[in-house]
Amino acid sequence: MIHKLPIYVSGEIVRGFGRGSKELGIPTANFSLDVVKSLPESLQTGVYYGWAKAYVNDRGKADQSLALAKLVNNHFIPHCDKQFNNMLSSNNVSTSQQQKQQHVRIEGHDQQVVASSPMPSAATLSIAESKELTGLTHECGVFGAIACGDWPTQIDIAHVICLGLVALQHRGQESAGIATSEGKCSKNFNVHKGMGMISTLFNDDSMKKLRGNLGIGHTRYSTAGASEVVNCQPFVVHTAHGAMALAHNGELVNNESLRREVLGRGVGLSTHSDSELIAQSLCCTPEGVSEHDGPNWPARIRHFMMFAPLSYSLVIMLKDKIYAVRDTYGNRPLCIGKIVPINSGHAGNSTVTPADGWVVSSESCGFLSIGARYEREVEPGEIVELTRKGYRTVDIVERPDFKRMAFCIFEYVYFARSDSIFEGQMVYSVRLECGRQLWREAPVDADIVSSVPESGTAAAHGYARESNLEFAEVLCRNRYVGRTFIQPSTRLRQLGVAKKFGALSENVAGKRLVLIDDSIVRGNTIGPIIKLLRDAGALEVHIRIASPPLQYPCYMGINIPTREELIANKLNAKQLARHVGADSLAYLSVAGLVQTVQRKHVASGKPTGHCTACLTGEYPGGLPDELSW
Repeated sequence: MIHKLPIYVSGEIVRGFGRGSKELGIPTANFSLDVVKSLPESLQTGVYYGWAKAYVNDRGKADQSLALAKLVNNHFIPHCDKQFNNMLSSNNVSTSQQQKQQHVRIEGHDQQVVASSPMPSAATLSIAESKELTGLTHECGVFGAIACGDWPTQIDIAHVICLGLVALQHRGQESAGIATSEGKCSKNFNVHKGMGMISTLFNDDSMKKLRGNLGIGHTRYSTAGASEVVNCQPFVVHTAHGAMALAHNGELVNNESLRREVLGRGVGLSTHSDSELIAQSLCCTPEGVSEHDGPNWPARIRHFMMFAPLSYSLVIMLKDKIYAVRDTYGNRPLCIGKIVPINSGHAGNSTVTPADGWVVSSESCGFLSIGARYEREVEPGEIVELTRKGYRTVDIVERPDFKRMAFCIFEYVYFARSDSIFEGQMVYSVRLECGRQLWREAPVDADIVSSVPESGTAAAHGYARESNLEFAEVLCRNRYVGRTFIQPSTRLRQLGVAKKFGALSENVAGKRLVLIDDSIVRGNTIGPIIKLLRDAGALEVHIRIASPPLQYPCYMGINIPTREELIANKLNAKQLARHVGADSLAYLSVAGLVQTVQRKHVASGKPTGHCTACLTGEYPGGLPDELSW
């Protein structure tokens, strides 16, 4: 969503301000396009070029800015293409010198930046532009760990965090980082972070340098701020009371007003990341708060939360403690786990087992692999303090009475790993129940039920059980083809999907089958799969989607494509079935999804609420340009 863009006209700056269109998410200037069209052609080109350049600088999404320039006025597509390609090929962006050192290594107390490779040319896809064919990209993952008892600890905290981040790798693959503290010195932390996957970033040498009794980690997909090393987390800032490290999952809906507030205090910002904004916001003492006896971090965190109600989950590390924070709406997940002795046995006994340490994580899926047991979620608005003595709630910030909790419902549908626990229920169980509900809403006469591996498998099992149809695998994934998003054109990308899967012809030939998937975004993936199954002998292919159609963008930490790219805004279910070559196609309804997710809470009487903005357009706090926080 673009709020205010400077407009450049052939090298001379014309200060106009645009406002994002609610329907299309496209900026329109204060002056009309008729005025722009009355300018000489070279000046018109400059206007569109300026719009595109400003969007790159502001949001770091070059592909969308080119589409923007084209959408504004088709007459100038050749000019925009030429100008924009020149801008990219020459790295002519305001942060070009930073971007030329995109792949760097940061480590040690001084966090020295070392260039390792230049920025790719325009012909090469950057990490931010590289997306799965589905078009949905995950958010970020945060993780923290602290040892109990005497320090130095026998627990290798850095390895615990690294394994925790590996379990969260599905939430972000662009960059990662770990910061640790030995609990003695407040001036410096041990830090290692950079671009790339966790397995390539952390080796024996880097892990040896991450000595500590507590630490936090982060794995990132950029939502606000470009995919550059300067935006890698955890962020470490030096305050009047020592170093502070912060890792953030989510996206601040009111980041513009918060940015103005921070800049208004004379604080400089080195990145476009929301996470740096949060860190700088926490560095100043709120008015009316006395800190004669030392910093009041809970008061600082509360002050920030009152100013920015959503969307974030945070882990904040100081010299000898960690704070876990979740926004008042509970939009992003965060949970607590207990590190138990190796011989403690079954997870059900963890309540009476002494703790060797505590962890906090975006998801619980990695707890068992690091010897931890799921304890509970961080509640919406809760500030939890973790020390060597344990954890405690230090404050709870309430949301307005008329607002409901708004946990992202797409965590259940798509993002979370199936063995994670949210709101007291395993994600796999919810997806299974979604498949059952899908059969109740959209039954079909068929011989077998199957899924697109592995995204739709749980829902497919639920659909099969409810319908009493046989579940059978019909697609075999080739794990060595490579990711489909690296193909340069839609046609080649679609062929890439066909290469990614093989059909189990003995299970398919002569059969009427129901194929279950978790979602359809752009609609590029499913067509080649249907053709593959028909070529293998399928008589009928019926598509069932275990979620409602995606129709709206997300401003709270999920990078959903623009409304123009979402296939559900172009074609209804019947039209889409014809478009992809299916015999029929049906979605799970919004009411069916909400009912499935909330069934346990309704039975227990526990208050709940979920964000369905990407499905219904009903945003928990309104659209970003309408917010008055």
